[in-house]
Amino acid sequence: MAALCRNMSRLGNLVESKAVLSLWPEFVRSKFTKTRIPAKMFEVDPADHEKYNGDPNQPHQLHIITRIKCTRRRPYWEKKIVHDLGLDKAYHPQIHKNVPSVNSKLKFIKHLIRVQPLKLPQGLPTEQELADTCLNSRGELIIRRHLQPLKQMS
Repeated sequence: MAALCRNMSRLGNLVESKAVLSLWPEFVRSKFTKTRIPAKMFEVDPADHEKYNGDPNQPHQLHIITRIKCTRRRPYWEKKIVHDLGLDKAYHPQIHKNVPSVNSKLKFIKHLIRVQPLKLPQGLPTEQELADTCLNSRGELIIRRHLQPLKQMS
């Protein structure tokens, strides 16, 4: 008990000094928040454009986002972003717009997901064609047009 009282009084002496007070919040902030993500992760890599045959001057409109890693033992803010984007199930692709608000969220979970551009080789489908579309593994939205029966001419 005496040792505990001595340590508490030493701690009180340290807290009174301004040096410890100014270092403590910075230590906690730098260790447990998002600031530890290196700036290199946010830089655009030209190899990404070559990989998906993209043009940096004309970016794609939609992303196909697939979670490929588990969120267990990840920080709470990464779990929240994964849930907000609808990526709760692994390997179930979600389609999101290529806008800065979504892209800023994707930066923080970049190591948990795979992002592909959505390609529209047959153009944007109409509302009637949406039921006949499918997404293949290359990120292409294919419209399967069904033949309509011919009307009998009498």
